[in-house]
Amino acid sequence: MTLTPQLSEDSFRPIDREALLRPATATHAPRILLLYGSLRATSYSRLMTEEAAHILHRFGAETRTFDPSGLPLPDDADADHPKVAELRDLATWSEGMVWSSPERHGAMTGIMKAQIDWIPLSLGGVRPTQGKTLALMQVCGGSQSFNTVNQLRILGRWMRMLTIPNQSSVPKAFLEFEEGRMKPSPFYDRMVDVMEELVKFTLLTRDRNDVLIDRYSERKESRAALSKRVNQKAL
Repeated sequence: MTLTPQLSEDSFRPIDREALLRPATATHAPRILLLYGSLRATSYSRLMTEEAAHILHRFGAETRTFDPSGLPLPDDADADHPKVAELRDLATWSEGMVWSSPERHGAMTGIMKAQIDWIPLSLGGVRPTQGKTLALMQVCGGSQSFNTVNQLRILGRWMRMLTIPNQSSVPKAFLEFEEGRMKPSPFYDRMVDVMEELVKFTLLTRDRNDVLIDRYSERKESRAALSKRVNQKAL
């Protein structure tokens, strides 16, 4: 006690091992939202999400894919815009996500970033992404690069998501697809690995989400905010 005088003892809690390691109880299919970052007629990031959805279904997940066509630029419309409302509802519905973007000018596309920017950190007192799992994929027009998945990983952390370690980057994507389907290859195998890992992490964490995202600093802040409201002298 004397070595940590900075702590608020009312807010500090030991790790609740029983709650953290409790058996999983949810039996419904893991709910996965897939986002892609291109509106081209032949969009390889969209085709990758479609392949990923097929694999997620094989692993027993329920998937929904958001079509970004018609989504306004961030701050260029109100939050009740139909496409914005649709995206936010899907983010709230999901227990995990897949983000798939092309690399354009060494970065993720603006279409990909706009979708992420429309998902707020807090929505009506609920954080729609915090503690949810995330898998990352990118497609490249040329040689293999990891710029986009690295950027997406930073965003996933900022959105307080549990970004899985594995990721997928497909070079020369135009050579990896034929008639809208991804050809068998080590790149396809890696995508399967990523989806398998995503489902495993989702199953491991979704029943413990409340414990995993419970933080000392937020408990302390909540107590201070409550005290301020209760002790205010006038409304």
